[in-house]
Amino acid sequence: MTRDWPETNCYLDIWIEVLHAMGLPPEACLAFAITQDFEGDQFTFFKVPLEDLESLYGIRVTELAIYDRVERHVAEQIGRGRLVLVEMDSFHLPDTQGTTYRREHGKTTVAINRLDVEGRVMDYFHNLGLHRLEGDDFAGIFRLDAPEGAAPFLPYTEFVKFPERRPDAKRLVAGAQDLLRHHLARRPKANPVRAFAEVIPAQVAAISERPFGFFHLYAFNTLRQLGANFELFSSHLEWLSDHGRRGLEKEISNAKAISATCKTVQFQLARAVMRRSFDKLAPALAPAAEAWDALMEGLESTCGRTGSAAA
Repeated sequence: MTRDWPETNCYLDIWIEVLHAMGLPPEACLAFAITQDFEGDQFTFFKVPLEDLESLYGIRVTELAIYDRVERHVAEQIGRGRLVLVEMDSFHLPDTQGTTYRREHGKTTVAINRLDVEGRVMDYFHNLGLHRLEGDDFAGIFRLDAPEGAAPFLPYTEFVKFPERRPDAKRLVAGAQDLLRHHLARRPKANPVRAFAEVIPAQVAAISERPFGFFHLYAFNTLRQLGANFELFSSHLEWLSDHGRRGLEKEISNAKAISATCKTVQFQLARAVMRRSFDKLAPALAPAAEAWDALMEGLESTCGRTGSAAA
């Protein structure tokens, strides 16, 4: 299936790939997407809540304290059968070839599942798959050749404990429906797409005065985060529909409409920057704003029945 946004963000893409590799449905844990808000300069960077991973799949994620060299901690946890998530510099990640690899420094999260310190080889989940780096990239990612007295490498790091048993399929569906009700109650009180539409002309006008590369950062943190978030939420609703929850067709369509609108507006955003014409951006977001209202109204009317699948 062709998606509007094949990649979402580094953290969530990891969990989609890891859960898929485990034979578990990642769609089950996406109810949290309904809580996304506009934060003034960006949309909420959507990350699956750790408590949702534990309640649905029995997966426990804990922060890993770094007091020794990072690679030593990673090797210890991998030796215990765990996965380690580490914030790293994309400059040294070969799978970012054509974007940041050996060109730009940037923070991203990878999930390391194999590490050979002596051979300088690392296998890791990132973006859309499982990748390998070695040699100079291994030395660079762990700062092995940093000069004496350099600042220590102290990334934010988590380790993942997997359950002994797979979750029961029926309990997984029921748990996902419970989480949908829970997160729906936590949704923004005001329409975040309308809030974004009010400020996008002025924000893009300011962006047009900056180097063009800044445009990509702005688009990623606004339109891409909003669009990808609701495309994933549509997948969550489709998964529930496939597992017995009927009557979600309109909600699925509205979530997809938000995604498609954002993709269209992102193209318009590039033209607006080039032409320095910004008055059409806010009206272009109107279909997404209307779809957000309709989506919330539809979910609110059916949420009371979300806890039990229709026969």
